[in-house]
Amino acid sequence: MELDRASVLGKAMSVLHAFSADDPGLSFAQLQRRTGLPKATLHRIAGDLVTAGLLDRREGVFHLGSHLFELGMLASVERTLIEVATPFMEDLYERTHEVVHLGIREGTEVVYVAKVAGHKGARTPTRVGGRMPVHATALGKALLAHAPQSVWIEVLSGPLERLTPRTLTAPGRLRAQLDQVVQAGVAYEYEESAAGVVCVAAPVLDAEDQPLAAVSIAVSIAGSATRFRPDHHAASVRAAANGVAATLARRAQLASDRQSGGSVQA
Repeated sequence: MELDRASVLGKAMSVLHAFSADDPGLSFAQLQRRTGLPKATLHRIAGDLVTAGLLDRREGVFHLGSHLFELGMLASVERTLIEVATPFMEDLYERTHEVVHLGIREGTEVVYVAKVAGHKGARTPTRVGGRMPVHATALGKALLAHAPQSVWIEVLSGPLERLTPRTLTAPGRLRAQLDQVVQAGVAYEYEESAAGVVCVAAPVLDAEDQPLAAVSIAVSIAGSATRFRPDHHAASVRAAANGVAATLARRAQLASDRQSGGSVQA
């Protein structure tokens, strides 16, 4: 459900969403061009956002405020998920020295919520907070394969955006691949979201086999096509995802026991 852009909240969100990852900052004029808001309205909304700490204004240039990060860290589901997943992601990185991602599904997109990579790690077109279509990434396919039927229908009946020459855009082929993901417990990507990038991912499932997140290893194979075989790391990625799921389940059970007043042993 989309916000009413004519409402105060809708206008405030249009200002915040005017920023992209590549923006060092935006001038008032740039904000006005991107939002389409009248000058007086934008001046009032931007001033309120600065007062609230959601925007910073330095030397006439606006930046996203640090309070946005603080609020994001209070998002309980993502915070707990990242806290639990990080040790498993770091272990995967130590085993492979390749980029490790954690993602969640929002609608028909996968959102990257954590990333572990060394300073010499291969370049991948991903960033924390970034988004990709679910059909074009290993993370997305791992999540989509276990999503409700309504999500499958939405993705398969809509246009499948082509990001590279190897992106799956035929609904039948994508459906067949999703069936394989369910059977194998892992999903693969071969240069489907970006040229030269291959990935293997596994879903983090709850007790009802609903996907909470997915973990992946991503590698840039540019100039070294035989360096990485995703299938060779399928077991490690699957084990990491299962470890995250088991830890989340234990935490949930402990919390439930405390709330019910039951006896909990360490």
